[in-house]
Amino acid sequence: MGKYFDLLMEDVRLREGLHACMNCGVCTGVCPAAEFYDYDPRQIVNIVQSRDDDAIERLLRSDTIWYCGECMSCRPRCPRGNTPGYVIQSLRTLSQKLGFFVESEKGRQQLALKRTIGENILRTGYCLVPRQIKPELHPEQGTVWQWIYNNDSEVYGQFTPSYGSEGSGALRKLDAESLDELNRIFEVSGGKEMFDTIEQHSDRKAREMGYVDGADQQYMMDVFLNNNEHS
Repeated sequence: MGKYFDLLMEDVRLREGLHACMNCGVCTGVCPAAEFYDYDPRQIVNIVQSRDDDAIERLLRSDTIWYCGECMSCRPRCPRGNTPGYVIQSLRTLSQKLGFFVESEKGRQQLALKRTIGENILRTGYCLVPRQIKPELHPEQGTVWQWIYNNDSEVYGQFTPSYGSEGSGALRKLDAESLDELNRIFEVSGGKEMFDTIEQHSDRKAREMGYVDGADQQYMMDVFLNNNEHS
């Protein structure tokens, strides 16, 4: 009893985010995700407080912990100074470390986030750049985005003379020295280790699901686009 709680307590976000929940439900009342999903921050905090290993493991393996948008609406409204959003963040990290994230549809999508946003940070220094938001993968952007995508240099060149090239300002191309430093930060802070862990567990799950080549591009696109339970 309590092994998962002890592991969660190694995360500063849990120590900062969970003090003494009295289950008032204010966090759920103000939570945007709770309006659209079967998601209740109050219940999640209550489960973590219980230190019940079986219940916490079910959370770690579930879609539930991936519904939070991390808007932190819960933070300023809790009368006890809790931050359920921090609790969710610590649960997500532990789920990734233990490989439980691949047991849920939303959890498996962490591979797509790692390979797109995560690796893009290391390649370019940005979470996203316009050329990375491909119209065929984001039809919700509509025809306007297709035009912007095709004319990005003209569009963004109006805002910064350094678009896609070295210099100063937004959307500039980062120099090699800065990118090397960014990669070293990921290395020493454990970011690269976490990326490797996501890849390893995703590959294992992909093979369990019948993908002969493991977590290849096809698997990544399938988990990225598959939203059977969440459309």
